[in-house]
Amino acid sequence: MIISKNKTAGVDEVGRGPLAGAVVAAAVILDPNKPISGLADSKALSEKARTRLAEEIKDSALAWALGRAEVEEIDQINILQASLLAMRRAVLSLKPQPDYALVDGNRCPDLPCPTEAIIKGDQTVAEISAASIIAKVARDQEMVEMDTQYPGYGFAKHKGYPTKVHMQALQDLGITPIHRRSFGPVKKRLAEINEGL
Repeated sequence: MIISKNKTAGVDEVGRGPLAGAVVAAAVILDPNKPISGLADSKALSEKARTRLAEEIKDSALAWALGRAEVEEIDQINILQASLLAMRRAVLSLKPQPDYALVDGNRCPDLPCPTEAIIKGDQTVAEISAASIIAKVARDQEMVEMDTQYPGYGFAKHKGYPTKVHMQALQDLGITPIHRRSFGPVKKRLAEINEGL
């Protein structure tokens, strides 16, 4: 993987697909003098490797920051816009601010610096990989905490994604404040509850 020119931020988000929880983004400016080996798309790494790399990235990077969009915002403006908003918040929180931003995917958030969208950038650009790792570790930890707050849903395991266990819990236990009401399965369950089913 190639580290880009100085003060280039990699940007990625995690949590577009789940039925519950915030969407979390990260922005990272790597230090060219402190290369980090093992950077890859966060989904391709084991939880242990991700956690270790997240700490190394935080220690070695020139700058890193998280941004998020809450469930209420996701329901208000839709998941794509919420993802872009979370990414914008992450980049705006960086100190120093980047000269350039490389964003995973095919859409760029509105940023004060030039940006470039790179499809599958988390697999090819070191800065984006680093951002994907930090974002995933942060969101996963959050969902583990939500598991203690809302027991019975299995958030620690599935992280809010629509697994069979999660879908059954929606039926049996109903909807929590962290569920995205605009998402199909949750919306359907809400309608059933309102109809007394």
